[in-house]
Amino acid sequence: MKFCDINIRDPFILTHNGKYYMYGTRAANTWERKPLNTLGFDVYVSSDMENWSEPKEIFSYFPGFWGDTQYWAPEVHEYKGKFYLFASFTGKGYHRGTAIFVSDTPDGRFKEHSDKAVTPHDWECLDGTFYVENDIPYMVFCHEWTQIKDGTVCYIQLSPDLKKAVGEPVEMWHASTPSWVHSWSGKGDYVTDGPYMLRLDDKLICIWSSFTDGNEYCEAISRSDNGSIHGKWSVDEKLLFSRDGGHGMIFKDYNGELNFVYHSPNSTPNERPCVKKITKEQLL
Repeated sequence: MKFCDINIRDPFILTHNGKYYMYGTRAANTWERKPLNTLGFDVYVSSDMENWSEPKEIFSYFPGFWGDTQYWAPEVHEYKGKFYLFASFTGKGYHRGTAIFVSDTPDGRFKEHSDKAVTPHDWECLDGTFYVENDIPYMVFCHEWTQIKDGTVCYIQLSPDLKKAVGEPVEMWHASTPSWVHSWSGKGDYVTDGPYMLRLDDKLICIWSSFTDGNEYCEAISRSDNGSIHGKWSVDEKLLFSRDGGHGMIFKDYNGELNFVYHSPNSTPNERPCVKKITKEQLL
């Protein structure tokens, strides 16, 4: 398969043993409630980022699983010899949240690891991503605008085995902070979407998505003032990407170059993964 043949939102690429593993939200399953047997996540594998395998299912709904709709934003991170899937779900009787799953391989079947969502159970949350600082694991996630109007990005410490959250969530910034942000409905609701943490030398940034003028889905950069997740966070006034695309992440390819991968357009069912080279200077 070619990139243009793959129909996903929220692409995430993991590099491992000379191959690229791409995960994402099945575009057809994005918004409406679907038959349970269609809910799940896939991986696409490539050696050159041009030619990709057919999708291989790595997780699917099973009887008794709490999430029964809106399977969103899968990310897979390697940690202490295992591979951990972070993904968001909605279920009857449950708030939307991000749960964690585990596998021995990046393309294996992932099994439940956390006890349901690790985000606060009385919050509407999504798009949890993994970050480690000073050997301490954290999850960075969005507290949804659907519950609080002005969405936020927060972090919470995880237990060493990644099975649960430790302590209370800490707010990093509000969606309404930058001047470019647009209330997508015009009613004072501001969106935070798809955070991804990236360390560049002694600097720490987080890319994330929202909406700007004309309801354009976009990619923004926030940065810590001291290179730590615990620092004071600010949002750049200059957007990283502003043309109907976002929910991206950044990875280093096997040539040592940085790549920004995101989905565009932001309309179902037309979403496709897109990738372009990016430099450290563009991010700093």
